[in-house]
Amino acid sequence: MTHSQPSSAMHNDYRDLLPDYCPAAVLAAYDAGEAIMAIYDGDLDIEYKADQSPLTAADKASHELIMARLQAHWDLPVLSEESREVPYDTRRDWQDFWLVDPLDGTKEFIKHNGEFTVNIALIHDGRPVLGIVYSPALGLFYLGAEGAGARMLRRGEHFQDRDDLVHALATASALPALPLPPAPGRPLSVVASRSHSNNATEAFIADLEKRYGRVELLSIGSSLKLCLVADGSADVYPRIAPTMEWDTAAAQAVAVAAGCRVVDFGSDEPLRYNKVNLTNPFFVVYGPSWPRPTTESI
Repeated sequence: MTHSQPSSAMHNDYRDLLPDYCPAAVLAAYDAGEAIMAIYDGDLDIEYKADQSPLTAADKASHELIMARLQAHWDLPVLSEESREVPYDTRRDWQDFWLVDPLDGTKEFIKHNGEFTVNIALIHDGRPVLGIVYSPALGLFYLGAEGAGARMLRRGEHFQDRDDLVHALATASALPALPLPPAPGRPLSVVASRSHSNNATEAFIADLEKRYGRVELLSIGSSLKLCLVADGSADVYPRIAPTMEWDTAAAQAVAVAAGCRVVDFGSDEPLRYNKVNLTNPFFVVYGPSWPRPTTESI
């Protein structure tokens, strides 16, 4: 795999270029989702990586399609979960690059619960400025761009197929925000991982119950957890368990464009990308109306 250098025009004018970047990247995500779904209902040939995480033909097909599509359109490097071996000495000077998870939620894919996504993010100066999250099985499409807000579309309601997707995204209404405190009778909605619950997460949720009363827990797979906060389905998502940069970048762009905060659990600073170690710190996603809480009791 080759890694081309980013175009110099991108460094200063990326906001002007976002309208050009969006359509082709959106269609790359959609087509990758279609490639995944072509494999979804068949017999799965599962391999295991060195870290024992599963790898399927769908991961590979989506990766190859996205890599080819992005590299054909732009002179920017692409870092994908399936090309994670790119050394820091190679990528340390990447001011602008694509960060991709071709199939986020491979375990959900294998379980056939539909809760997996295609994630494509454009990183500028260590932060995601464009994010595309597509859930092909659920028919959900999220788009967020710095300075342009965030959008969510449902297949069958807002768009029918590939041909009208880009136009539908361009004309869709901005994502709403849930007001805080919760309206009378509405519990505080907290996204909690089914497979990564631990004492720290439970303590965080217990603290919320003390502050706000009744808490409702929502569970979903992949980067859709962040998207639930972005689209107003949930108020907060604490992630006190390991994730990688490609797991969160696209959904962080969506959430931030929707007015959310995606911050380091310890420092309260926004998550940064293209670090020496591609593992994220623990983090919390706060909805747009969320007051800045303390974590002293956690």
